[in-house]
Amino acid sequence: MISSKVLVTGATGFVGEALVLRLLEDERFTPVAAMRDRAKLRVPCQLIIDDFDLLEVLPELRGINVIVHTAARVHVLHETSEDALVEFRRVNVAGTLNLARQAAESGVKRFIFISSIKVNGERTLPGKPFTAVDIPAPMDPYGISKHEAEEGLRQLANETGMEIVILRPPLIYGPGVKANFLSMLRWLDKGIPLPLGAINNQRSLVAIDNLLDLIITCITCPAAANRTFLASDGEDVSTTQLLLYLAKALNKKCWIIPVPHWVLRLVLIVFGQKHIAQRLCDSLQIDIKYTCDVLNWTPPVTMKTALKRTVRRYLNEQSK
Repeated sequence: MISSKVLVTGATGFVGEALVLRLLEDERFTPVAAMRDRAKLRVPCQLIIDDFDLLEVLPELRGINVIVHTAARVHVLHETSEDALVEFRRVNVAGTLNLARQAAESGVKRFIFISSIKVNGERTLPGKPFTAVDIPAPMDPYGISKHEAEEGLRQLANETGMEIVILRPPLIYGPGVKANFLSMLRWLDKGIPLPLGAINNQRSLVAIDNLLDLIITCITCPAAANRTFLASDGEDVSTTQLLLYLAKALNKKCWIIPVPHWVLRLVLIVFGQKHIAQRLCDSLQIDIKYTCDVLNWTPPVTMKTALKRTVRRYLNEQSK
């Protein structure tokens, strides 16, 4: 069997590293890891592009069949740049399109872009989940930059014939997750009381295992070409329910106080934490019917199973 050579950018990131590991386990693929700092690569990948800066990589792209572009300037809670949009555009738009142009010139067949559900918007109304055909409505610099990159990639596909696949995931979680999700695990593990016991929103998440399975499907499925797909576990959960699930997996009593969501929201806004209020209290639901129908795909892992795996890794790391 001749394996397909797949370049994964951002190979030291949460998604990129997990994807390289998954590809290594599949004889259909030969992964090529691209990253800025080889020292941070923890997977035994033999084919590596060092000091990857997306500027001039044409020689390394020859022979690559598919690129999965996970590298990005990600959304940050405490922005330090004076003009965040400029910085997001520099990496997420200019960097992405520069790489994609070189990929097309090098004969890469398919370019899979890991975008974000933030392209659709920040929140959904009851009974009106985001769909792949919604008119984009990004609100923050990160979402705007991802949308602009998507538009540029579609234009490039029309000009060159290289196939473009766009995936828009929501919050990604799983074993080894960092950032806010890890903070939530730590709070629960320490038994810190949380005023989050009366939030009846509905939010879609995607487990890393489900996202990886979807990416691999998009690598191999002819029907994926030049389409945009939303990703999720196919299940929705409230903030309160999520905390209860995690506490059960941790085998901890969940000290959540039923503070009315409008009170919580008001307090957070007063203290300049509107973005946190949105994430904790607003709904963000995703309809993945189009993804499942076109790709003949179903999320292979349930949310409860994925949460248990996430907690198991967390506990193992805490015990070291």
